[in-house]
Parts: sequence; C-alpha cells; structure tokens
Amino acid sequence: MQHARMTVALFTFAAMTGAAAQEAQKAAPPDTMPCPEAIADIATCYTAKQETGAYITAAMPKNWNGNLVVFAHGGPSLLPPTAVGSKSDLNKYSYAVRRGFAWVASSYRREGYGVAMAVADSDNARKFFIARIGKPQRTILHGASYGGLVGAKLIETYAKNPDGTLNFDGAFLNSGAVTGATLNYQHRVDLRAVYQYYCKNMPRSDEAQYPVWNGVAPDSKMTLKDLSAVVDECTGVGQPAAARSEQQKQNLANILGVMGYPENLLVRHMQAGTLLFRDIVKNTTGGRNPFSNIGVRYKGSSDDMALNRDVVRFDADPAAAAALRADGDPTGLLQVPVVSIHSINDPQVVVEAQSAYLDAVKAAGSADRLVQAFTDERAHTGQSAPELAAGLDALMQWIEKGTKPTAQSIAAGCERLQASLDGPCRYHPEYAPKPYATRYYTREAAVR
Repeated sequence: MQHARMTVALFTFAAMTGAAAQEAQKAAPPDTMPCPEAIADIATCYTAKQETGAYITAAMPKNWNGNLVVFAHGGPSLLPPTAVGSKSDLNKYSYAVRRGFAWVASSYRREGYGVAMAVADSDNARKFFIARIGKPQRTILHGASYGGLVGAKLIETYAKNPDGTLNFDGAFLNSGAVTGATLNYQHRVDLRAVYQYYCKNMPRSDEAQYPVWNGVAPDSKMTLKDLSAVVDECTGVGQPAAARSEQQKQNLANILGVMGYPENLLVRHMQAGTLLFRDIVKNTTGGRNPFSNIGVRYKGSSDDMALNRDVVRFDADPAAAAALRADGDPTGLLQVPVVSIHSINDPQVVVEAQSAYLDAVKAAGSADRLVQAFTDERAHTGQSAPELAAGLDALMQWIEKGTKPTAQSIAAGCERLQASLDGPCRYHPEYAPKPYATRYYTREAAVR
C-alpha cells in the first residue's frame, strides 16, 4: 500500500511538474528584435510567427504605463507577409511607446483582402501579448487606413465578452476606411468599368475574355509592376506629362475627370480594382460578383453620352453582395468609446467616409460612443505626433474618467502636447464632412 501511495505521489508530482513546465514554456517571452531607432533606447521589441502564418511585432517600454495599444495596419497588402512588415508601423506610431504604452501588431496571415481574417489576426496579437509578454490594465485598438475598417469590425466582434468583461476598452482610428468594404470598393467598380471603356487592355480583344468585375483573369500571373505597365501604356501616368502621347493624355483626362481622383493615385486605385477584386471574388464571394454599376450615370468626360451608352454594365449577385457586407461592412454598433480622426484633405480615403460611418453609428443607436475630429494635412495617415497623441489621450480620459471629449477639447489637447512632441496641430473643430454620396457615384443615381 505504501509503495502504491508513493507511486501515485510520484506520478502526480511528475504530472504537475510537466504541466508547470508547459506553462512556463507557454509564458516564455518571445524572441527579441532590434527596435526602430525612435524607441531603441526606451523599449524592448519582440517578434514571433503565429501558426496562422501571421507575424507578431511588439514593443514593451522600460517605463510601462500599464496600457496596451493593439495596432491594425493598412492595406490590404498585395505582397506576402514578412517578419518585419509591422516594424515601419511601429516606427511611424512610436509616439505611443515613447509615452509609456506597450504596442503589438500582427501582419495579416496572407496577402489580399479579408476583413474578418484581419480582425482575427489582430485579436490574436492581443492574446499573444497577454500570454507571452504581460497583462495590461487597459487595451486600446488603434486602426489606420484599411486598419481603421479592421478596427471598426474588431471592436464590434471582440470588444466585449458574453459575461460583460472587456477585451478592448476603446478604439482610436486615424484615416480609417470606415465606410466598409461595399463603399470602399464601389467607386473602384466604377473606375474598373470606365478604365476598360477607354483602355480596352484588361482584357485585350485578342485575349481570353473575363468579366471586369473579376479584376483580372482568375489564373493571371500579373504583378504590381505588370499592372503599372499596363495602366501606363494606356494613360502615360507613369511618365512626365510631356512624354505622353495625345491619346494617352486624353485617356488619362477622361478617367480622372469621371472619377475625380488625383493623378498620383490612379494606379493605387487600379490595384484595388484588379488584383484585390480577384481576391474578393475568390476568397469572399465564392466566385460570384458582389458589384454593380447598374443605373450609374458617369460624367466628367469629353463625351458622357457615348461613355454611358457603351460602358460595360453588370449587376451584383445578391448572395455575393451579402457575403461582402458580412465580411467587411461595420454595423455601427459600438460597445466601447471610439475616437476617429481624419484629414479633410485625405487624397486616398476621402473624409466623407466619416460621414458614412457616423450615419451607421447613429442608425445603430451608438452615437454617444463616437467622437470625430478633423485635421487638414494633404496626406493619407499623415497626422503628426501631437495630433495622434491628443486623440489617444482624449480616448484614455474618456475611458478612465468618463469625460467624453469633443473636437474642440482634442484640438486644445494637441496644442498642449506641442511642448513635448514635435509636429504641427492642424485640427479644425468646426468642420463636418459632407455626405458620402456627394463624393462618389451612388448605385441609385449619379450624385456628384
């Protein structure tokens, strides 16, 4: 009997020791990596690869204030993720680490579109930080550009647990593509149709035909460089104006006139309207078309009548459109406070996106949890360190003290922060964006 008890005790001890060893291994800090220069002296940086294929980048300041920023990056990238992909974001937004916040971000597990995928990857970064680095007092989601859409969907999905506890205490968005996938890509649908009307080189007449809503052929090997060359062939947009042929000048003027894009963003929008369209159709809508340009009346060309008569038209498959909405359209239902800042002059994600987001938030009954403020730099995600810090500080005070900020109080906070952070304060507290339909074509009618 004594031998039996000893055997059981040894077995139990071994099991406990093994479990403890597994727990210790699980909690072991991840591999370190060199920090960006901006925080090299004040933080320790980490890297790891997830089983999903996503890469984690994290920074822990030596003087941690106990709070964590989970960053959702822009895109969607058309290149595969890498271990150093988030390092440039950490450098760009290093103001948070310099002010005591820990920081973690995930690359998305693969290149291409997928809001729900990116949402899961970003929440996995939060879980990774807690398991391997430290447990924060407060957790803030920060989303920039496409990451703003990812963030908007993430806090709807993961901010609050069924028992009422919070995974995220609030969200801070800058230059967010918060209109959602449907509107984000709808104007690229118009571009894709208008481009093909003038350029007729995707597909060419002697190539196997495919619908323009697929972007490019399903089996195409087109690269970003190839796409730039094809667009340049038609428009000369990659050449000095003096080197363009008369036909290229006319094509370019017509496309930009109809779409209202700045010249330097034509190829960027075409990337979305080609390679990302194919990715959406393949990975989100099961090969079906989620897009429509039925009823849209284009204007701004040298011959609007001919354009509207002959441009290719296509209607959306209802199930495909529903799948795109489910994956990437915010419901507007906010469970935690959100501060969203945007440039009035953003050339890539237009400021009217904030109007569409506010409409969705109001419709969901969550307007009391959203504050919007507007700067005026002529750049996408170009806010300065004091502008960004003012937004984050306002959010933290809202969370911790219950003091809801205003555009005026955020602007005033920015002015105070200039004493410790370099950069201008360009807030315009009086500004309110126009409706989104005043910027791009609607599906019911052409409102410009």
